[in-house]
Amino acid sequence: MVRRPSFFYGWYIVALTALGMILAYGIRHTFSVFFPSILDEFGWNRGDTAFIYSLNLFTYGLLGPLSGTLADRWKPRKLAMIGFAILSLSTAGCALARELWQFYLLFGVFVAVGISFVGWPLLAPALANWFANKRGMVMGIGQMGGGMSFVYGMFAEYVISQVGWRNAYLVLAGAVVVILMPLYLYFFRYRPEEMGMKAYGADHMPLLNHNSEGVAATGANDWTLRQAIRTPQLWLLVVSQALYWGVGCYLVLAHQVRFAQDVGYSGAFAASVFALYGIIMAGGQLSGFISDRIGRETTATLATILSITGMVALISVKDTSQPWLLYVYAVLFGYGAGVYSPTVFAAAADLFHGRHFGAISGLLLTGMGMGGVFGPWLGGYIYDKTGSYIYAFVLVIVAFVLSCAAIWIAAPRKAVRRRA
Repeated sequence: MVRRPSFFYGWYIVALTALGMILAYGIRHTFSVFFPSILDEFGWNRGDTAFIYSLNLFTYGLLGPLSGTLADRWKPRKLAMIGFAILSLSTAGCALARELWQFYLLFGVFVAVGISFVGWPLLAPALANWFANKRGMVMGIGQMGGGMSFVYGMFAEYVISQVGWRNAYLVLAGAVVVILMPLYLYFFRYRPEEMGMKAYGADHMPLLNHNSEGVAATGANDWTLRQAIRTPQLWLLVVSQALYWGVGCYLVLAHQVRFAQDVGYSGAFAASVFALYGIIMAGGQLSGFISDRIGRETTATLATILSITGMVALISVKDTSQPWLLYVYAVLFGYGAGVYSPTVFAAAADLFHGRHFGAISGLLLTGMGMGGVFGPWLGGYIYDKTGSYIYAFVLVIVAFVLSCAAIWIAAPRKAVRRRA
């Protein structure tokens, strides 16, 4: 029997997703705050050091489909507990690292494994399971935590200033164990059926089928990963994610604090701009409902225009005489990235949602990881060769344009029309 409580439990999953994104992804996204301290202590070049971040993104993306598949077929809460153990131990281990290969192994590999087991590969399909409609909105709210994880960098910067970067890693690991792990254990439910419930809006949504064109249509079939990977639409979304986040965003995010310091700003000021980016990004993610109203493609175009304008402002920063340019960058780039994030996953849900959506959405993260293996490293490599980030930032703009084009060609709007 289906119970209908006065408060829909799925909103607890949304809130838990947001908090999980803050604390788990905060460990990854504070890398740019730790980056200057690691460079100063060891004296490694920027390309090799930034590859720590690239390897993290690559490993995370590579595990996306596996994590999604395990969540679909195994016990999601047990998967999360394994993830918390790996994430906390590897983060704490970074405090003891002395060699570059140790950072590659601990942060580049094991931190990424832990995040993939507790993060978006687990949470995105859970949200899709709990909400049959309003997916753009709920994924935006959930991913808002990803934006706030950049604000977490202010906390990390403060802890570094007080106890040093090594002890700061211990603090971040402790926060995951003390705060996040118990909440997952008590509140997290992967499917509404586990509590005798139905998805939000399920009574008003027809089932989806696929047709010969590879887009969703009305029917009673369930997409599998094997079916989805035979369609060009899925690979276009993978490419879009690889270009926008992997190459574009993460190149900038890995180097933005150091870039601001090179110009002449203090580490604290650079971290504050980083935090502002995160706050605005969270606001953009909270605006995920926009794509429910004006369409995924139009929303992606809006995000691309904002992101490119923000990058132009960043490229225009030459010295400390115009700090407002950094604020313009943080606001426009942050909001654009925030709006884009839930839009691409909502587009994938429009096209391919079903019982196997965890594995399918995980493939989008693989795209991000494949792009991410080049993004941060390439930014450092270009700097090491030219002494400037300008050429790297121009490359980011090109990646944004191509990413937007890929979403238009994938055409999730066609799936929505057929469903209607």
